[in-house]
Amino acid sequence: MKYHLKVEVGLKPGHSDPEGETTSRLLRELGYKVDRVNVSKVYNVILEASSRQEALTKAEEMCKRLLANPTKDNYIIIVEEEK
Repeated sequence: MKYHLKVEVGLKPGHSDPEGETTSRLLRELGYKVDRVNVSKVYNVILEASSRQEALTKAEEMCKRLLANPTKDNYIIIVEEEK
């Protein structure tokens, strides 16, 4: 069965986010009352797996091996059946 994995990777609190800081500053310059902007990446992956649990396990492995740096990143995984 095919599963759609949505993996959002973002910085842990306390880590510098220059892109978010620049975006926040520019939005304020444009007149928006922005307090903070955090930038994250979203990976959309279509994966073959025998179950939702196997797809989640593989997604966790992908994050630990490539998609996220455990020292500085947090990640969220959403698993849905591919339609």
